[in-house]
Amino acid sequence: MYLGRVIGSVVATIKISHLAGRRLLMVDRLDIDGEVTGAYDIAVDVVQAGPGDTVLVLDEGNGARQILGLDPGAVRAVIVGIVDEVALAVDR
Repeated sequence: MYLGRVIGSVVATIKISHLAGRRLLMVDRLDIDGEVTGAYDIAVDVVQAGPGDTVLVLDEGNGARQILGLDPGAVRAVIVGIVDEVALAVDR
């Protein structure tokens, strides 16, 4: 899992059947300081996230398939939460 920022959407007129009707969003990974890293993923949105939202991304194929109820299925990343706040417990 990682934290990311939604930077846009991906439009595909033709998708594999198990992605039909699902939104695909472009997510930029965040570093420990909350800054974008330039490492992008395309993730299936299940929480109605939008551009600018900080999100929690499950980036592991088997877990992503379980969340979407697919067996088998070609999915790697799923947005599983919208993050309201991040609090670090240690000083760096």
